[in-house]
Amino acid sequence: MARINSAAQLEKVRKDIVLKKDPNKPCIAICGGIGCLGGREDLIRAFEKEIKKQKLEGKVDVRVTGCHGFCAQGPNIVIYPEEICYTKVKPEDAQQIISETVVGKTIVDRLVYIDPNTGEKAVHQSEIPFYKKQVRNILGMNPKIDPKSIDDYLAIGGYSSLAKALLEMKPQEVLEEVKKANLRGRGGGGFPAGLKWETARNAPAELKYVICNGHEGEPGAYMDRAIFQGNPHLIIEGLIIGGYAIGAKQGFIYTRHDMPRLRENIDIALEAAREHGFIGNDILGSGFDFDIEVHLDVGIFVSGEASALMRSIEGKAPEPRPKYTRTAVKGIWERPSNLNNVETWANVPQIIGKGADWYLGIGSEGSKGTKMISLSGNIVNSGVVEVPFGTSLKEIVYDIGGGIPNGKKLKAIHFGAAMGGSLPAELIDTPLDFDVMSKLGAAIGAGGLFVMDEDTSMVEMNRFFLEFLADESCGKCVPCREGIRQMLRILTRMSMGKGKEGDIEALEELCEVGSLASLCALGKTTSSPIYSSLRYFRNEYEASIEDKGCTV
Repeated sequence: MARINSAAQLEKVRKDIVLKKDPNKPCIAICGGIGCLGGREDLIRAFEKEIKKQKLEGKVDVRVTGCHGFCAQGPNIVIYPEEICYTKVKPEDAQQIISETVVGKTIVDRLVYIDPNTGEKAVHQSEIPFYKKQVRNILGMNPKIDPKSIDDYLAIGGYSSLAKALLEMKPQEVLEEVKKANLRGRGGGGFPAGLKWETARNAPAELKYVICNGHEGEPGAYMDRAIFQGNPHLIIEGLIIGGYAIGAKQGFIYTRHDMPRLRENIDIALEAAREHGFIGNDILGSGFDFDIEVHLDVGIFVSGEASALMRSIEGKAPEPRPKYTRTAVKGIWERPSNLNNVETWANVPQIIGKGADWYLGIGSEGSKGTKMISLSGNIVNSGVVEVPFGTSLKEIVYDIGGGIPNGKKLKAIHFGAAMGGSLPAELIDTPLDFDVMSKLGAAIGAGGLFVMDEDTSMVEMNRFFLEFLADESCGKCVPCREGIRQMLRILTRMSMGKGKEGDIEALEELCEVGSLASLCALGKTTSSPIYSSLRYFRNEYEASIEDKGCTV
């Protein structure tokens, strides 16, 4: 493919790609997410073998896509152009699907999703309750594109936002559009991305960097990899736009070492973007130069912390450093470095392409756009969900998540994994909002939502979180290293019914010291799940002492 040197050439290439695509040609889109395939290739091979067996090569396409979201019903597929959705598909189903649906144009009833509450069949993905109340501005493209094909991304408008930014807007105008949209960071803190960009842009330095944090190491979080594995060009485009706005010519992608399909898709996307001229010198004839490097994590949770991640990119041990100076001012090699997570970067092309006013029309007053959530725990429909901010937790848990299995009652909703907080069932009508959730003691974090039923012990739940954090602490600072282990010892005793008088007060004191004196967010927010559970479920802690046995 020849290098694309202008917006006009980009649109010509896009039109040519679209014209060559036959909209009526059957295509089987297989969810390639970890929840569906889990690294197995047998389902893919079964369809390819059956197409060959029925002499349909060139007449039927097989597209391995990113995550479709509905992990609980995986493996799932969507058959285009009719958009028929089948769930829990097995390799032995390939023959019947090809013969009856692709060729015969009939529905295989046993593979169609059936609503367990109403008994109604949902032939199309949009008819399934799990999808009905979602607004999939980011994730919705996954079933429609091959993440290894830049042509598929260009066909749906890919890199048009980059062309608009580079050729129609000044860097300051791009920055102002992101600020106006009130894009808040999706990595945990919810800090306004535009203000963060502005800090890096205004920092005095010749060299600056932009970084995509694709580490996502907390338990129960798998939103970022669903986007990145399924639509890597979206993140690359956002990163380049960010680099242009900030004045950076170098970008870094920091991602997991244990996701080979994710890494493969990123590498293929970067190579294709470079061949087409979206990365390199004089991008789209704009005079802007930009390149991207990929760095893999070293397998520890704390390497996803901003300063630790940057040290890792420098080739050093991924240990956090004191935040005397923000990384936006002095980050990688003491140069201004803007770090955002995958989901934040994924929003950037939308904001630039459709405008801040469009973006402001989605969400709640203080939290704009959509939020991706990974649903897990005691929930019928586990998976990756995308909803507008302002959606109630009740809608997420019951209308989308399908409620609590086995007739159990909801006890609590936990956001933010090991460093998050829990809300009791009575607060189920709370809207999904950065500020509202934070005030209630359950900050949204990156978006991992864990549902707990009536049988869950909050003491045991927090013991589990602390066990994880004790193993993942880098050990650099005493309040984190020793404080977490002290809290873990106390909670272990309490979960066994051997709590002592003064244990609750000791936990509170350790939480306070850790939150004030720890070096990084791991130690500072270890107290969050304990504070929230003591706030709403203190009786369980008291019972583990008074009754010598943890109650639920």
